Amino acid sequence: MENKNNRKVNHRGPTEFRDLKFSDPITHAAGKLAIKETIKHTFKEMGVVDSMRGLFTINQQDGFDCPSCAWPDPENPSKIGEYCENGAKALADEATHSQIDAKFFKKYSIEELSELTDFQLNKFGRLVEPVVLREGKIHYEPISWQGAFDLISKELGELESPNEAIFYTSGRSSNEAAFLYGMFVRAYGTNNMPDCSNMCHESSGVALNETLGIGKGSTKLEDFYEAEVIIIAGQNPGTNHPRMLTALEKCKENGGYIIAINPLEETGLVNFKNPKNLKGLVGTGQDIADLHLAVNINQDIPLVKLILKRLAERDVLDESVFDHEFLNDYTQGYSELIEDLKSFDEEELLMMTGVSNEKINQAVEILAKKSKIIICWAMGLTQHKNGVETIREYVNLLLLKGAIGKPNTGTCPVRGHSNVQGDRSVGIMHYIDEDFNERIKKHMGFNPPTKKGIDVVESMEAMHSGKASIFVALGGNFLMAASDTDYTAEALNNCKLTVQISTKLNRSHLVTGKTALILPTFGRSEKDEKNGNTRFLTMESSMGRVRQSKGVLKPASSNIMSEPEIIGNLGHTFFKQDHPVSWKAMGEDYELIREKIDLVAKGFEKTSKQSKGFGYYLPNNSRHRDFSMLLNGKAQISINRLPDHKLQEDELMLMTIRSHDQFNTTIYGLDDRYRGVYNERRVIFMNQADMDRRNLKKFDIVDLSSTYDNKKRMAYKFKVLPYKIPFGNVAAYFPETNPLVPFNHFAERSNTPISKSVKIRIEKVV
Repeated sequence: MENKNNRKVNHRGPTEFRDLKFSDPITHAAGKLAIKETIKHTFKEMGVVDSMRGLFTINQQDGFDCPSCAWPDPENPSKIGEYCENGAKALADEATHSQIDAKFFKKYSIEELSELTDFQLNKFGRLVEPVVLREGKIHYEPISWQGAFDLISKELGELESPNEAIFYTSGRSSNEAAFLYGMFVRAYGTNNMPDCSNMCHESSGVALNETLGIGKGSTKLEDFYEAEVIIIAGQNPGTNHPRMLTALEKCKENGGYIIAINPLEETGLVNFKNPKNLKGLVGTGQDIADLHLAVNINQDIPLVKLILKRLAERDVLDESVFDHEFLNDYTQGYSELIEDLKSFDEEELLMMTGVSNEKINQAVEILAKKSKIIICWAMGLTQHKNGVETIREYVNLLLLKGAIGKPNTGTCPVRGHSNVQGDRSVGIMHYIDEDFNERIKKHMGFNPPTKKGIDVVESMEAMHSGKASIFVALGGNFLMAASDTDYTAEALNNCKLTVQISTKLNRSHLVTGKTALILPTFGRSEKDEKNGNTRFLTMESSMGRVRQSKGVLKPASSNIMSEPEIIGNLGHTFFKQDHPVSWKAMGEDYELIREKIDLVAKGFEKTSKQSKGFGYYLPNNSRHRDFSMLLNGKAQISINRLPDHKLQEDELMLMTIRSHDQFNTTIYGLDDRYRGVYNERRVIFMNQADMDRRNLKKFDIVDLSSTYDNKKRMAYKFKVLPYKIPFGNVAAYFPETNPLVPFNHFAERSNTPISKSVKIRIEKVV
């Protein structure tokens, strides 16, 4: 499209097909093939020496934190290598020897680059010098670092209100960078701090705060090993969190049961060949899921209600099914829930789930006799209109079984980006925390704003309507991560200035405001030195443990700058000398930042010292059955409504998914071997009966559409693949299908987009 800046930029990318090959899904995850893929990606991008150094240092106690998912590291990491195939791909992607400088942008206009795929854009390599896209131009040009800070400061200073600026944060940043960024934004005068949590686990945070008093999970990694039952709902560990499979393997070896709840049967939960042991390399591997419940998309609430209803019936006969001592001492709402369960018809619930009666009875049989239960989940639960209520329903199951606040039990929202939880812990939030603000006043020396800021969805609306005109992103690929791609592109085009602090090229660098900046920064694996001193950063895992991260590889360029230093220099330039915060000094000396984190952020203490080695856990009330912050000081059992999508006769329910060669919006390759898809991403997985009803055959080309509020949205040219997925359900990769997700339909109370339950129609392309 030609945007308001008179630039002809393809904000979606091309739709041409490649040579698609499709076969049966493979029957095991990891194994020798994962080793082969790891070597292929790392050696090609980084060379042999850097590959070996990086792989033997990643996730080690004196090394650097994996730039991929937030799965925690064990106390005694494997000396063979504490990483997975996807972590190795993330490392290779970040530490590639390929580079992009100002000469590259002189050769290629943003209009030309926009005609390439996201995979092709990412493959160009590391950004190694700051560049600017001037108003009316289509080529980025070099700019000095100070010139960039002056430009941003000038534009921020000319706004009528600080609330006309938006400051986005990705989960790739460190605690130090996120804290300093949050302080700069507040000192500037706004709480407009949307972050990637808004698009993924915001529903988890809301649900867990409402029921247990803390927006984080309660488990530790060691709890997995001797859990009696682990339920994995709406999550695909084999692709998205592969190191989790090692913990599941240990659980199985100790006699634990694994129940998978997901419309798709994912390879990682069928069989795992651990490449770190002989059984994984030459043996049959470890079967993982004892039971797979192929639930219809977004029908988890009726599924859990049916399980609870049958457990309750058994509890009447044998009161040992539920933990009544725990219920009496620590919870509120039990009797109301039991009465509510009685109001539902079992046949109706069963029909909604799409799961067989026999399999549900198997789940009931397992759960009735066990009390050490962990429930894990990811986007398959959070990205629905009723995402908050869905998670609350699963929490009900844990509460009724007394599976909170004791070893080998609890909640486990599995975070998708390595430090997304840490960002929130150190203050990246758009809402107001009065205690946090008081500590800012006391220890930072300025008064933070008291007006609530805006989240991702609200930021899109603000930019689209012209209420906001500056967008700054600390990492990420906002355009392709957000819902409703066309609307988001228009919103970014409306801005006067867009700023991206990045390591790699992505489509958000091409769909910009009138003026745009790209500021290149360090990768997690790179050695960060200043004045001869090696600096380290800290991260928080998905289970609340804070650990050091220290890069070891030579930086991509001498002209890139660390995230804390970029923020510190911006603060120094904008506020000059007239501010109580020593911005420049803090950006250069991370110890100064950590000292402030310990004083301002809740639960952090002696971080520089305690984060060494194994690291330390932040406080977690639900681990100790402390619910004093909730109504009557008790955990809240909740009443949750059934979903009601009102699908039309010709509509199907779409869930967006990742391929195995993908991390969030970063495309490493074009294969999804676990599902048998090779050399193509524009595909849609369909039940054969749904194909027959529409007279579709394998590899037919179709257009997809969604209609919400009388507005029709389109995603063009996808090839049909017959697949084992429940009738009426379909799946396709994001971000290719993000244009179908309406920006104004999202989870109640969390505003998380409904990317996992989009009503669509399919039309064959003749």
